[in-house]
Amino acid sequence: MKPTVAPFPASRLRRMRKTPALRALSRQNTLTVDDLIWPVFVMDGHDNETAVASMPGVTRKTVDRVVKAAIEAQALGIPAICLFPYTDMAARTEDCAMAWDPDNLTNQAIRAIKDAAPDIAIMTDIALDPYNINGHDGFVENGEIVNDRTVEALVKMALAQADAGADILGPSDMMDGRIAAIRAALETEKHQNVAILSYTAKYASAFYGPFRDAVGASSALTGDKKTYQMDPGNSDEALRLVERDLMEGADMIMVKPGMPYLDICRRVKDAFGVPTYAYQVSGEYAMLQAAAQNGWLDGEKVMMESLLAFKRAGCDGILTYFAPKAAKLLNG
Repeated sequence: MKPTVAPFPASRLRRMRKTPALRALSRQNTLTVDDLIWPVFVMDGHDNETAVASMPGVTRKTVDRVVKAAIEAQALGIPAICLFPYTDMAARTEDCAMAWDPDNLTNQAIRAIKDAAPDIAIMTDIALDPYNINGHDGFVENGEIVNDRTVEALVKMALAQADAGADILGPSDMMDGRIAAIRAALETEKHQNVAILSYTAKYASAFYGPFRDAVGASSALTGDKKTYQMDPGNSDEALRLVERDLMEGADMIMVKPGMPYLDICRRVKDAFGVPTYAYQVSGEYAMLQAAAQNGWLDGEKVMMESLLAFKRAGCDGILTYFAPKAAKLLNG
């Protein structure tokens, strides 16, 4: 039903904006620490971290330092941490076998975090690009990113992460049929309680550039990812993808990037009412950080405003590199 508003002066909408107390009472959406997932980059070595030049304030961390980050996140009340491995080019191969190695960086980090910070949920990334000499999310055959062979590899990768103790698997590859295949394998191998947060509407975006620097994929990538990631001009397709992934066994879905695609978040939430997430990706983070460092924007205020925008658009949570900083502000 369309709301009715009395004519002025009976209706003065500024009344409810007069004081902080009135504004709080009438606020529709609120950001809390519970809404945050912190993406963290894992690298080889010990007791070390290196800065990601294109993402001010973000570093790649060795497993022991990732454990310290997880302990910090748990203390702040952040419910989940998401792991992304940085793999040296010399270790990347055509067969991507390291992706499902039980002792790869991600699986080492999962086990170490579980021992040190058992109350935080661990989310992982499922795609071949950190291990692929070609930099793609799937196998490349004669210049084509092939679907079905890639899905077989993704299933092995998912099972290795589940065996290590992952709580949430994040297939980010955008191959067709991978959710059904991963869910069936998890059921068969008695990992029925492992959740899937599917990168369902992942667009072929230019906003991913700094992330590819962070995981070492920029120099490896040949061509682009437009044959498997979504066309930025499409929105109806996103709803078809969401419906498919839910029918195949996804527990939660994600829209990526975030702020340029808030309309997609809203459409997904309105259409399906399922747990819906967005990724405030590296390019979004880098833009806000660069503007803040140059004194063009108030960094803390735009950070919090940008995160609240996701909640207003219908998101239940946000993957964001701002997570620890935002959590500290929210905790007072």
